[in-house]
Amino acid sequence: MSTSPEYATFHFHALHHADQPLLLPNAWDVISAVALAGAGYAAVGTTSLGVAAAHGYPDGRGLAEARDATLALALRLNGRLSCPYTVDVEGGFGGDAGQVGDLAAELAEAGAAGLNLEDGLPGGGGLQDPVRQAELLGAVKERAPGLFLNARIDTHWLTDSPPPLSVTLARAESYLAAGADGIFVPGVVTDEEVSALVAGIPAPLNILFVPGRHTVSRLADLGVRRISTGSLLFRTALQATLTAADAIRTGGQRPTDAAGAGGEVLGYEEVQRLVGEEE
Repeated sequence: MSTSPEYATFHFHALHHADQPLLLPNAWDVISAVALAGAGYAAVGTTSLGVAAAHGYPDGRGLAEARDATLALALRLNGRLSCPYTVDVEGGFGGDAGQVGDLAAELAEAGAAGLNLEDGLPGGGGLQDPVRQAELLGAVKERAPGLFLNARIDTHWLTDSPPPLSVTLARAESYLAAGADGIFVPGVVTDEEVSALVAGIPAPLNILFVPGRHTVSRLADLGVRRISTGSLLFRTALQATLTAADAIRTGGQRPTDAAGAGGEVLGYEEVQRLVGEEE
């Protein structure tokens, strides 16, 4: 960025309190982040699934290799984007409070403006003890106080039987007391649930966008302050790759290069331009 890291962090915090919610697209590598920033988004996040999968690792397992790939991406984004960026670090990649605090400090040094930390245990092993999770959050805030600390609560994520919202609200209260700046509850989809969370959480609420169920305008009306795409863009790009390859193989309708009619595909020179840009 052409502005200082301190300004980027201040601006990222302010985006959560603007008139309209922050629509946060999630990137998985340098070119996807650069392209999204160049498209005019106010900020860009990373997706842990996209980063891990792009390097050949499963998501949500707390792997040291996924941690290394995440930090490497954050370092490579430093100075490359025209907007702030925030980093998804799963649950801290299995680290204790000291290790998670160290990671937060490294990300802040790399130029990140925010960090997303979840309370789901690695490998789908349930939820972190809220007292333990509060310790991790406190360590992040102690080592990197300027980062926007987004505390993800997984009570409604990847489960068919979520607990009452009172459980989610109790975790939110504990995490805010530990220093979290915002609360993220993926898996909540109904207007009634979203409204209850907005009313019960005295901090910016982050919701994961669900195609066919959510619209940005409706979530804004409900009081949501941040809307994340999560792994949606990565999965969409991967499916588009398979669809294009299959169309070429079968002789069906093939993707059109931007140099030809239609412009459905970015041209070679455009990608080169994006990679070569440094703000």
